[in-house]
Amino acid sequence: MNKELQEIIDEVYHRYCISQEILMELDIHNELLTQEEFINKCKTDTEFSEKIGLKIEEQELSLEERAKWLEDNKGYDLLVGNLDHDHIREVVEEEAPTRLITITYNDKTIESYE
Repeated sequence: MNKELQEIIDEVYHRYCISQEILMELDIHNELLTQEEFINKCKTDTEFSEKIGLKIEEQELSLEERAKWLEDNKGYDLLVGNLDHDHIREVVEEEAPTRLITITYNDKTIESYE
C-alpha cells in the first residue's frame, strides 16, 4: 500500500481508537478492533464504513486492465491487442500491478495500484 493511503488509514484508525476509548470511559463497552480488523470491516461492512467515513475498495485487475496500465504508465505499446502472444502476456504478468485499491475519505478519492 502506498504511503499516502497508509497515512489516511492510520489517521482514521487513530480517530476510531480515541472514540472507542471515550466509549469505554463512559462505560459503554465496545470491542476495540485491531487495525487489520478495522480495515477489513471498512471493506466489508457498508454501514460501519459510512459511519467511520472511510471507504476502502479492492479490485483484482484483468489481464487487459493490467496491459492498459502498462501502456498508460510505462509507455508500452501494442500490449492490449496482442495478449494472445506468450511473450507479451509474460511481460504484462511480470511487470503490471494486479490490484487496484481505492480509498475515499473526506470527499477525496485516492487510487493505488499494487
